[in-house]
Amino acid sequence: MRLDRWFRRRLPMLSLSHLNKIVRTGQVRVDGARVKTATRLAKGQRVRVPPLKLAIPPPAPQSSPDDLLALRQMTLFEDRDLIVLNKPYGLAVQGGSGTPRHIDQMLAAMGDEHGGRPVLVHRLDRDTAGILLVAKTRRIAADLGEIFRSRQARKIYWAVVKGVPKPAQGRVSLFLAKGADPKGAQSKPGSGEVRERMRIAKHGEADARHSVTYYAVVDKLAQQFAWLSMKPVTGRTHQLRAHAEAIGHPILGDPKYGERAKGPRGEDSLNAIAAGIEQKLHLLARRLILPHPRGGVLDVTAPLPAHMQNTFDLFGFDTSRFDPIEAAPD
Repeated sequence: MRLDRWFRRRLPMLSLSHLNKIVRTGQVRVDGARVKTATRLAKGQRVRVPPLKLAIPPPAPQSSPDDLLALRQMTLFEDRDLIVLNKPYGLAVQGGSGTPRHIDQMLAAMGDEHGGRPVLVHRLDRDTAGILLVAKTRRIAADLGEIFRSRQARKIYWAVVKGVPKPAQGRVSLFLAKGADPKGAQSKPGSGEVRERMRIAKHGEADARHSVTYYAVVDKLAQQFAWLSMKPVTGRTHQLRAHAEAIGHPILGDPKYGERAKGPRGEDSLNAIAAGIEQKLHLLARRLILPHPRGGVLDVTAPLPAHMQNTFDLFGFDTSRFDPIEAAPD
């Protein structure tokens, strides 16, 4: 188990910011050594916990009868071990400041009389729609987590971007780190996005983590917009959004990574087309393929959310078109 999750389970009143501080300053030790919040603990290790000041948190939001119905309506697949949800645009996966309703809280409606409840296996950004995997027990969650960590899970995302990337199929390999935009760009008010964003970093830089994404152009509208199929190899925060911006073709409707586009600007035709596009993030977790913990293969596909379907219709994109990423070797 990761150190931060170990703390979260035993000391839920400890804020993440305070945990990061005491770990960063060396107050938390494992077998006498300094560690990071992502350090994985092994059986028999000794964790030093310094004196803590714990605030009494406000009561957690309770699930409502409507939550169970909403989760059932989102369900794409379910068996005795797991659930695959089709998360809608704009619904957060986990709570935070100013987030009264989120998937993790809603899952409490599926709990049992012994306190057991479904567990999130991975996350999506609030404004990313599509496939979200949930385990019904912690044991299955651990098995699925190992499948994700060992990169046995194959994830395919669809996005609509500004301009048309060249080459039409490629690989983005960059180091990413959290930090403010060097140009001072901020998220738009009411966008539901945190102000922090990922930036391109250099190898060896503090907190820099390597990230890799494969992409392919499935279809395009002249040289103004493209439908991309994207396969992330790593799973960094905002990875696809940051990579799309880094190659000069940000995802439509992205308030955080949508500033730099290489596509045509200021043309009457572009403005006329853009007027019919909803200003929502055009990113979908389209397909998930992975080995099922009990054997066999789980392969689930999510439909386009309404705003992306509208854009596909406007641009004449056909979802039955051949997707090069699906045929690409792992």
